[in-house]
Amino acid sequence: MGARDADAAELQRLRWRSRRGMRELDQLFGRYLDRRWGQASAEERAIFERLLACEDDRLWRWFLGYDAAEDPELHALVERIRALPV
Repeated sequence: MGARDADAAELQRLRWRSRRGMRELDQLFGRYLDRRWGQASAEERAIFERLLACEDDRLWRWFLGYDAAEDPELHALVERIRALPV
């Protein structure tokens, strides 16, 4: 498997992990994967993986702006994702 195939497989795996059953979260994560993942640094990609490990209710509150993640890296990524154009 070439690097391109590995990247496509990784992106597919992340799309599956990003499915939350909440349309809004699904759309936000999908938008990030479509628009930022390809250019994201290894560090940002690792932060996104950490974000995916968070509980849905926390994610929901962070993305709606009711709460902020205590972890500054997660908070910054949430804000970048929220700022992506629709």
